[in-house]
Amino acid sequence: MLAVLLVMAGTRCEGTGERTAADRAGGPAVTAPAPPAPSGTDDTGRSKDDEGEEKGKAKDKGKDKGKTGGAQGNGRSASPRPTAPSSSPPAPLPRSRATTLRIPSLGVDAPVVGLGLDADRRLETPPADDPNLVGWYKDGPTPGERGTAVAVGHRDTRKGAAVFAALGRIEPGRTIEVRRADGRTAVYTVDKVRVFDKDRFPDKEVYGPTRRPELRVITCGGLYTHRAGYSSNVVVFAHLTATK
Repeated sequence: MLAVLLVMAGTRCEGTGERTAADRAGGPAVTAPAPPAPSGTDDTGRSKDDEGEEKGKAKDKGKDKGKTGGAQGNGRSASPRPTAPSSSPPAPLPRSRATTLRIPSLGVDAPVVGLGLDADRRLETPPADDPNLVGWYKDGPTPGERGTAVAVGHRDTRKGAAVFAALGRIEPGRTIEVRRADGRTAVYTVDKVRVFDKDRFPDKEVYGPTRRPELRVITCGGLYTHRAGYSSNVVVFAHLTATK
């Protein structure tokens, strides 16, 4: 039901001069760059010192072939490096409405208001008189609940920059924290950021149902004209990685 409603809903954005009538976004995908590897490592994550150690071990290899598993020059058998155990995903949270949304890397800390559908069955937008307000689709999943939750906010208003002015610059791996009415917080980790032209919005990709708790954060993007408004939408894809 959620996916169907939102496919029909879409989003509208507030421009610097007037409200646009955009109810879709779609087009060429733009994926944010992955975080660079730590200094002193290669693309596999190995350090230069590790490479030197492995080369030294290769020279000693075979000196004591009688040892099990390929002995080193000192007579001790090589043992694999321990791997960190993978953390299991957090259990979905029960239903409780969103109250605050934080994006620490962008300096966003904003109150949340519930949004429904308008007469044309499009998702409403937060009031333009409060540019720091985030809207949450109240009939969809709440923070941490299983399924695809949707949050929207203005990029700018007549007053200037708004809450999601820098949303397109968020990087994969960054977190989005959503405080709930019951006092708990759902922490989402960003998977990717895409920009879609409004004429070819991929409804299923953005709004489609999921088995795990996921979040889509949407604002305007692309070029702006007074006649047509913004040409695109910025969509952040994230999934639940912690609760507190």
